[in-house]
Amino acid sequence: MKRTREVERRSEIKCAIEELSMFVKLKPPDGDNYDSAQIPTKSFLCICNLILQVLDKIGPTMAVLRQDIYQNIQRIEVLCESDSAVNSNLVEMLKKETSEGTAKKGNTSSKAFVWLTRTLDFTVALLLRLSKDPGQNMEQAVEESYNITLKPWHGWISSAAFKVALKLVPDRKTFFDILMAKDESYKTLTEDIQNYVTFLAPMLEHIHSTLRFYDLDRLKSI
Repeated sequence: MKRTREVERRSEIKCAIEELSMFVKLKPPDGDNYDSAQIPTKSFLCICNLILQVLDKIGPTMAVLRQDIYQNIQRIEVLCESDSAVNSNLVEMLKKETSEGTAKKGNTSSKAFVWLTRTLDFTVALLLRLSKDPGQNMEQAVEESYNITLKPWHGWISSAAFKVALKLVPDRKTFFDILMAKDESYKTLTEDIQNYVTFLAPMLEHIHSTLRFYDLDRLKSI
């Protein structure tokens, strides 16, 4: 409850920046040995949950995307709770499911991790476009961000669902009003977005390198 009240007093972007600061201390792999890498599960999921809070504010138009993110978060949370000591590091989860030959089969935690990472890729691309180009409308920014991050991995069913949702996104001003905390200025929000991307980009690079090592970076949906 206390954490919820703290989030309400600040923007989701500010909260995400605080969580991302944890990743600055990530243990890099020893050479090409990605088995030694560290990706804290709880911090990663916290960042993903903050995205859900933004989608909740936007409303039912983002229901399909929100449900997909929520299910992937839940899948990893369940695994983490089953053995918190081992699964506190997402790399250990990848290592285990890969060694068992289950990482690419069914609704695995590894696949959930891949899609949550791609959602963060989409978030970075969208926020960068909106903050750098004040003249770009929301629908165009969302579509272009989708095309370079999620579309290459979506099949026709997922792509069709996105096209429907695209027509229902809020306008640019409404979206930025949603992101801003009470009494926060547009300038401050833009600076927060830039800081958010500064922290998130190297984290995503680290994660993508790890996914490539485990041959999970090219998974596709239907």
